[in-house]
Amino acid sequence: MFGKSCSVIGVVHVPALPGAAGYDGLMDQCLATSIIDAMTYKEEGVDALLIENMHDVPYLRGRVEPETVAAMAVIASAIKYECMMPIGIQILAGANQEALAVAHASDLDFIRVEGYVYAHVGDEGMHESCAAQLVRKRAHIKAEKVRIFADIKKKHSSHAITSDISLTETAHAAEFFKADGVIVTGMRTGDAPPVSEVSEVKAAVHIPVMVGSGVTPDNVGEYTKYADAVIFGSYAKFDGDWTKKVDPERVKRLVHAANRALSKAAR
Repeated sequence: MFGKSCSVIGVVHVPALPGAAGYDGLMDQCLATSIIDAMTYKEEGVDALLIENMHDVPYLRGRVEPETVAAMAVIASAIKYECMMPIGIQILAGANQEALAVAHASDLDFIRVEGYVYAHVGDEGMHESCAAQLVRKRAHIKAEKVRIFADIKKKHSSHAITSDISLTETAHAAEFFKADGVIVTGMRTGDAPPVSEVSEVKAAVHIPVMVGSGVTPDNVGEYTKYADAVIFGSYAKFDGDWTKKVDPERVKRLVHAANRALSKAAR
């Protein structure tokens, strides 16, 4: 992915957008802050970016309002123009068709989706699987270049209703339903999944496997042995607090640790 055996993807948590409870009415400031964070990631050597409306709490379930879609498209297009690197988008919570539309219009490379296969209960309520509608929509709008990276048994969710379905079986289902990659996470933001789970999923599917939470300089070397990419956001922020701005020193530290592990493995 993105030219490496294990790529490093930095998350741009855009400020609260129009329509969200925390929006301050300053769309130009939202745009400027997002571009600054994106450029910080690029300057410190990440391989790709993921744009996410993390500050739009509490999240709607399975959809967002038109103003959110419009704002994300403006921000995504600007970041793509400024950074000129692989970029993806996620629109919370589970607004996967909206994310696809923004990615297609903004010439992005991938979307991160939740609720792709099997139902689960998230913070926002019940999420049904979306693979059939999403893949058909991608074909209908001629957006096949936009890859679909699907969370499996995702964080901030209860999976009791699918407790008889293993993580690897969920990954198999996502692959069968035409996902272009799967993402393994811990229980919550900043929580690292067991390396053994990443290893098991990697051995079970033929599509890229990513780690989607809890990545730090201390554990990234273990993940690079099995994952095709690692996604990090919380660690990149000042004091490791996802609500703060991106800290270039923390990004540099993680990228260096990942590259060192890859170099060591290549010897």
